[in-house]
Amino acid sequence: MRIDEQDNVEVDLKTGHKIALQEIKKGENVIKYGFPIGHATQDIKKGEAVHSHNLKTNLKDVLEYNYTQKDYKTKAQDCKRTFMGYERDDGSVGIRNDVWIINTVGCVNKVAERLAQMTGAESFAHPFGCSQLGDDMLYTQTILRSMVNHPNAGGVLVLGLGCENNNMEVFCNFLGDDINPDRVRFLNSQESHDELEEGAKLIGELQKYAATFERKELPASKLRVGLKCGGSDGLSGITANPLVGRFSDRLIACGGSTVLTEVPEMFGAETLLMERCENQEVFDKTVKLINNFKDYFKRHGQEIYENPSPGNKAGGITTLEEKSLGCVQKGGRSIVVDVLDIGEPVTKNGLNLLNGPGNDIVAITNLMASGVQLILFTTGRGTPVGAPVPTVKISTNTKLYENKPSWIDFNAGILLDKETKSMDGVADQLFDYVLAVASGEQTKNEKNGYKEISIFKDGITL
Repeated sequence: MRIDEQDNVEVDLKTGHKIALQEIKKGENVIKYGFPIGHATQDIKKGEAVHSHNLKTNLKDVLEYNYTQKDYKTKAQDCKRTFMGYERDDGSVGIRNDVWIINTVGCVNKVAERLAQMTGAESFAHPFGCSQLGDDMLYTQTILRSMVNHPNAGGVLVLGLGCENNNMEVFCNFLGDDINPDRVRFLNSQESHDELEEGAKLIGELQKYAATFERKELPASKLRVGLKCGGSDGLSGITANPLVGRFSDRLIACGGSTVLTEVPEMFGAETLLMERCENQEVFDKTVKLINNFKDYFKRHGQEIYENPSPGNKAGGITTLEEKSLGCVQKGGRSIVVDVLDIGEPVTKNGLNLLNGPGNDIVAITNLMASGVQLILFTTGRGTPVGAPVPTVKISTNTKLYENKPSWIDFNAGILLDKETKSMDGVADQLFDYVLAVASGEQTKNEKNGYKEISIFKDGITL
C-alpha cells in the first residue's frame, strides 16, 4: 500500500514492513506519509526492503520553530450523542463509581491490596512518597492528588503510614480545602490499632456514599478521552491511529476533549502539531514542551532519537520520524487548544497536548491524572496493561485481535478488509463503542483487573 502519492516506499500490509517503490540513492530521503522518515545509508533498489540496515534518521537536537498557522479547525456540529454517566457534586462527570484506595507512600501497598481484596475497593501500588526530593516528590503528590479528585472515583480512602515525607498532614495541605469529607476519608496505619478493620469500616462508609449516585443521561461533550499507542507496528499509522484521529475530531466537534501525550513520539512530526496551535501562546507552550523533553534526554547523556523500541522495529518501524508521523495521527486534524504539564487537568474543549514520556504505564497514568475518564490505546504488538480508568485496546491488525481476544477490545484491522466500506463507517462503530464503555460496558483491562500506575521520576532517591 502506498500511503501518500509522494511516497517512495510502500507498506506490505501483511508484515507492516517497507518496500522501495523506486531506486533510492545513498543520502536521498525515504518518504512515507508524504514526509521524510530518514535517509538511505546505501543505494536501495526498487522492490528492496527498507529498514534499519539501509535507513537512518534525519533528526537533530533542539530546533527553532516559527509559528505558521494552518486552518485545521474542526467545525462544531449539532451533536445529539449521549452516554450514561455520574454527575458529581462539583459538576465533574465520571463513568465509573468505584471506591479508590490512594496510598501516600509505597510502604502501605500491601495493606491497600488486602483492603481491596476484603472490600471490593480498588488499590494502585506505587513505590514512592518517601525519600524523594524536589520535583520527584511533587510529581508523586500531583499524581496522587489527581487520583483523589478523579470523577471516576465515587469515594476515596487516603491511606498513609505516618512517618513518610508525604505524610498525611503534608498531603492534606497539598490537597487543599475543597475536599468533601463524605467522599474522602483518611487513615494513618501507624495510628490505628488494626488498620485493616478500621480501613474496611471507612471503605464501607465510602461505598454507601458512592451508592447515592446514579447514572444519568449526559451529552458526549462531557467526555474527556486520552489517546495513547504502545507496541506499534507498520500498520499503526494506516489503521488504528488515523481511526482514533477520526474519533478525536468527532468528539471535539461534539464539544468534548481529547488528550495526546508521549512527547518523544512527537519528535519529527512536531511541526504538524505546531501549525495547528490555536494561537501564539499555545504554539510557544508546544515548542517548550518539545525542547524541554529533548533537554531531559541530554541532561542524562542519552541519544534524543534512540527509538523505536525492539518491538516497534520488529513490526516494521525504523526511525523515530516514521513512528511519530504515525503516532500524531491519533490527534486527528483538530486545532491544539492547550498544553498540559503532568497532573494538570483538562480545562479546554478540544485537542490538548500532555507532557510525559512514551513509556506505556507512565503515559496512561499521566493521562488519567489529567482527568480523562477513559483511554484509547492503539497497539500492533499487543499489551494487557491498563490504567485506573477504562483502557480501550485497539488492534492495528486482525491477526492480533484474533490471537489476543482477552486483551483487545476493538479491531481496526478491519479497515484492511475488502468488505469494509470506509474509515468513517468504522469510526462510527468506535464512537458507539466508546459511548457504551462510558455508559458502563467493561473493557478487557477492567474484566481482567489490569489496573496500575507508574509515577514519572527524574531525580535521586535518598
